[in-house]
Amino acid sequence: MSIYEKNKPIDLSKVKTYELESRPSKVEIGDFAKTIDAADTLGTFLSKFPNILAVDSLRQLARRIRKARDTGKPVIWGIGGHVVKTGLSPLLIDLMDRGFITAIASNGSVLVHDTELALVGFTSEDVDATLGSGDFGAAKETGEILNSAARRAAGDNIGLGEVMGQELLAQDPKNIEISLLCAAYRRKIPYTAHLTIGADIGHFHASCDGAALGKASHTDFRLFTSIVKEMNGGGVYLNIGSAVTMPEIFLKAVTVVRNLGNPLEDITTANFDFIQHYRPLTNVVRRPTANGAGRGFALTGHHEIMIPLLAAHLICGEKI
Repeated sequence: MSIYEKNKPIDLSKVKTYELESRPSKVEIGDFAKTIDAADTLGTFLSKFPNILAVDSLRQLARRIRKARDTGKPVIWGIGGHVVKTGLSPLLIDLMDRGFITAIASNGSVLVHDTELALVGFTSEDVDATLGSGDFGAAKETGEILNSAARRAAGDNIGLGEVMGQELLAQDPKNIEISLLCAAYRRKIPYTAHLTIGADIGHFHASCDGAALGKASHTDFRLFTSIVKEMNGGGVYLNIGSAVTMPEIFLKAVTVVRNLGNPLEDITTANFDFIQHYRPLTNVVRRPTANGAGRGFALTGHHEIMIPLLAAHLICGEKI
C-alpha cells in the first residue's frame, strides 16, 4: 500500500495570505549601514553603522549612560582582569574624567595587573613557562603591596580598593598615568575590590593575612552595596570581563538593597564579554531588571574592540 493512501499531502489551495506592504517587519533599509569614507569624522563613522541588533543595543545603552551622568546617577563599572590586560585603562581613566564612570568595582586580578603595569609597565606572566618550576605568581613586589594594603585597610576599617590606591601612589610608580587604582584615588572615585581568597597570587605569599583580606574586601562589599542603592531611578551597572565574581557580588548587593526596604527600579545593566556566560546573563542582565525594574543588555565581542566602541558612542553619540 502506498504511503499516500494513508497520509495524503495537505491541500494548500486555501492558505490565507496578505499584502506584503501591510506587514510589520523588524528590518528596514533605512537602518542599513552606509558606506564609509576616509574623511569621515568619528561621529559620522559611528552614524554609518547599521542600526540593527547589537549596534542598536550599544546606542541605547550609551544614551542611558549619558542620561545617568547628566542626572547625577551612578555609572558603576564592574571589571575583571582582562579589561586591564587588553590595554583599556587609558580609555577608562578618560571616561572617569568625562563623568561616565562614577565608581569601579573589580575582582582581585585587576589589583594584580594594575599594580604591575603601574610599577614596571608589564603584566600577565607566562603561566605555562613558570608553573612547572613553581615560580608562577611569586613576584615579590606584587604580593607585598597587596598584603600590606589589606592589613592597613583592615586595621583602619577602610576598603581594600581605596588603600591599594594609596599604597600604589606612595610607591611613586613610573607609569602612574595608566593606573586605574591611582586614577580613582586621585579623583575621589570609589574603587571597591572583591576578592576570592586563594584566587590571586598574593594570597600564597608569606606576608598574606587572610583575615585582613576578608575584612578589607567585606568593607568594600558594604561600600559597593551603598553605591548600588543609589542606582534607583536611572543608575547603570556594567559588567565587563568578569564571568563569576562580579555578577555574584552585584546580585548580592541588589538583594541587600531591596531587603533593607530600599527601592531599586528604573536601572540599566549590561554585560560585555566575548562569550556570554550564565552568571552575567542571569545575575546582571536578567534578574535585577526583572518585573519592570529596568533594562538589561548583553553585548558580545572582544573587550579591546567593544569598549572603545562604547567610549566612542558615549563621547560622540549625541551627534548621531
